[in-house]
Amino acid sequence: MTTTRRTPESLRSARWFAPDDLRSFGHRSRIMQMGYAPEDWVGKPIIAIVNTWSDINPCHGHFKQRVEDVKRGVLQAGGFPIELPAISLAEAFVKPTTMLYRNMLAMETEELLRSHPVDGAVLMGGCDKTGPGLLMGAISMGLPCVFVPAGPMLRGNYNGQVLGSGSDAWKLWDERRAGQITQTQWLGVEGGIARSHGTCMTMGTASTMTAIAEAIGMTLPGASSIPAPDANHVRMSAESGRRIVEMVWQDETPAKLLSRESFLNGINVAMAVGCSTNAIVHLVAMSRRAGAHCAVTLDDFDAASRHVPVIANVRPSGDTYLMEDFYYAGGLPGLMSRMPQHLHLGARTVTGRTLGENIEGAAVFNDDVIRPLDNPIYAEGALAVLRGNLAPDGAVIKPSACAPHLQQHTGPALVFDDYPSMKAAVEDPDLDVTADHILVLRNAGPQGGPGMPEWGMLPIPAKLVKQGVRDMLRLSDARMSGTSYGACILHAAPEAYIGGPLALVKTGDLITVDVPARRIHMEVNDEELARRRAAWTPPPARYQRGYGWMFSRHILQADQGCDFDFLETGFGAPVPEPEPDIF
Repeated sequence: MTTTRRTPESLRSARWFAPDDLRSFGHRSRIMQMGYAPEDWVGKPIIAIVNTWSDINPCHGHFKQRVEDVKRGVLQAGGFPIELPAISLAEAFVKPTTMLYRNMLAMETEELLRSHPVDGAVLMGGCDKTGPGLLMGAISMGLPCVFVPAGPMLRGNYNGQVLGSGSDAWKLWDERRAGQITQTQWLGVEGGIARSHGTCMTMGTASTMTAIAEAIGMTLPGASSIPAPDANHVRMSAESGRRIVEMVWQDETPAKLLSRESFLNGINVAMAVGCSTNAIVHLVAMSRRAGAHCAVTLDDFDAASRHVPVIANVRPSGDTYLMEDFYYAGGLPGLMSRMPQHLHLGARTVTGRTLGENIEGAAVFNDDVIRPLDNPIYAEGALAVLRGNLAPDGAVIKPSACAPHLQQHTGPALVFDDYPSMKAAVEDPDLDVTADHILVLRNAGPQGGPGMPEWGMLPIPAKLVKQGVRDMLRLSDARMSGTSYGACILHAAPEAYIGGPLALVKTGDLITVDVPARRIHMEVNDEELARRRAAWTPPPARYQRGYGWMFSRHILQADQGCDFDFLETGFGAPVPEPEPDIF
């Protein structure tokens, strides 16, 4: 633990406000213009509250109030809070995908903190890309920071049936396509599946990433599991405000807290909770922001998947419970208390204590929701990384959420070059397809999507749905929602749009998938593949200007975390501090 405390004169914000010069006069007079007095800021840490609230983000609907709770905590601890709004990234509404803008949020967070007179930050996020984006930017900036998760919404409900956001939507939609659900019933599901503010209450990407944020030590203990409407969430927000003030005095920066062991903890906890496949893209990117000495790779995920079982019985990997139940059963501290042999307990956290110290005394109150290691939901980890001539840099599958018989399968490809043509084809009653086919969608990766949309859970063709088929192998360079399930192979790298092997597949080619052997192979000889590559032509550019143009030129592939190359820590020299005494 840091023992040397900073002095008020050494605060970063003092460079703006303390000097007796004309520029600092301007800073002081303008903050007084807003009604503040020197008593508000002199000798106090100034805390940025980076708030991703918006009117169209239901996951963050409560942040308008929670920011006031955080401010209360900052004031209680003797700090001066200022709210800095950032892009909201509402998962359900932003097109073509929020993933296109995750790095924009990361850039905005880094530059907000760099350009303003602040000493530390509270990061308010939770919706899928907001947590990773906020943490990536804050890690790059390097100021003390603590993450406040939005928290999951309440359980869904329709006619006495518990509904899980996303997961039950996909299942019930297939039943509606099969003619088993009426329009009236469907409208009832629409009104009951999301009943409060907060993130998806399944173990989707949002809950996965907030769990990872806690596991790597960037939240207060237990913060990731608290339901958004719970009064404990209010108290946690205020406590985060109090804690960040002390972190500033102790100069507890991400560089002093985060290590490779921190990110390995994130991976192992992700496996144990039955994580979203998106965990790989985000955690790889976050670790690379922390520096080469912290970086994790697909191989680290696959190694963890071999020995860390899924013990959280939460949909979609589990079959019964939702995040509200997980919280009541002991939450993430309870889960981590059951897997100490899979954790680096000495890793440091924002509390100033180690992870092991944080979970001392944690308990589990329902052995079916959070299983013991010897009675898991799934004996191996939630994810597996496949490699072969179709994905030399890796592809990802979630075996814990797909039919076991599809984990070793050879079948003919049915190839689609874009999402609209696929969507139209799967509704065609005369489509030439069987349950043995492997549906292939390409040009949906980081550049091809653009932004790698969540298109990877390709719909089962209507013809097969009516025959009772509910799972089949699907392959793409896209992502899928963490609430999704099924035998979906995702993130194929390199992507087809830049000439990856997926671009060379033809309808009818046999593809072999062997999850236990971690293999994916196109049964086409090298000479034929060489002929196809020689005949391949790059597709037209997606963007001719603007953010999309920049995105397309600097986005890394899925196995590298889809960050911008110029934002990674090793790209260049650190950015210097701004000179606040210059007009």
